[in-house]
Amino acid sequence: MREGETVKRTTCWMVVALLIGAGLGVAGQVPSTVLDIDPGVAVLGSGAAGLSLVHGAETLYYNPAGMAAVEGASFSSTLSSHMGLGSYSAFSLSFGSFGAALLLLNSGDIQGYDSSGQPSELLSYGSSSIMLGGGISPTTVGFLPSIGFDYAIGGRVKTVSSNIAGESGSGFAFDLGFLAGFQDIRMSAFSVSQIAFGVTAENLFGSISYDGDREGFPMGLNLGASALIANVVRASIDARLAGAFHIGLAYAPVPTLELRLGLISRGAVTSITGGLGVGVQGFLVDYAFKSHTLGASHRVSLTLDFSSLNLGGIGQMIGRILP
Repeated sequence: MREGETVKRTTCWMVVALLIGAGLGVAGQVPSTVLDIDPGVAVLGSGAAGLSLVHGAETLYYNPAGMAAVEGASFSSTLSSHMGLGSYSAFSLSFGSFGAALLLLNSGDIQGYDSSGQPSELLSYGSSSIMLGGGISPTTVGFLPSIGFDYAIGGRVKTVSSNIAGESGSGFAFDLGFLAGFQDIRMSAFSVSQIAFGVTAENLFGSISYDGDREGFPMGLNLGASALIANVVRASIDARLAGAFHIGLAYAPVPTLELRLGLISRGAVTSITGGLGVGVQGFLVDYAFKSHTLGASHRVSLTLDFSSLNLGGIGQMIGRILP
């Protein structure tokens, strides 16, 4: 690779590290893609601690085994400005126990520099991923044995494409997931219900290639647990053995409103998250905020839950509002 190309790629990799917010190094390190960004909106507001949660179309992002518990069909779309450095968007679809998702990240123009430090041409970075996955449980298929608690297993295939300063790369990876549910704990007026434990093994195999150079994705093992306390507050916690810790709370004072708060600790970077979700007649609007030393991210998503969609009820509600 010529010196100018090396400088160009190094410059863009440094901006990619900032854009991803992962503190990664330059070329030759573990590849950075859109998959390195905490996905979703509803779960992100609760610290992105979603390994043991089932949350509609967003379930596929965190643990494919959870898809076995997703009912009906739903579609979710997300648009956001990522730390003011690029645009991030995501689209996910769940249908029964299966799901599909598309993730997109684009930096826009990045000023390039030559080996002497002088400005050169404008560079850009873009990354996209397609996810396909699903989950099964003893209640959905007959060949899985029943044991003393509810459980599900799932798999997820991720394709990824990236373009760094005109240099394109593509690859794929495969993940496995496990989700278990346990009996409620009740003590007089206090209860702990919907107790769940999740495990995912990421990037069991797969890699991404840039101009003939193949770079492997790091394998990862992730553990998570969650529970609903007193029927109004859901607490969740995830630990990623690669060095990340997530904790989240979600409070639902009424069935149509959920308030969220969380914390993400990854290496030397700690982020506070927050958000809320409002659901009316099958329409769900979610907002999430994530702090970062480079700048905050704000996300908004619209989800259509087709199994709960009530167009007649919406029409009556609008009729009551309008004169």
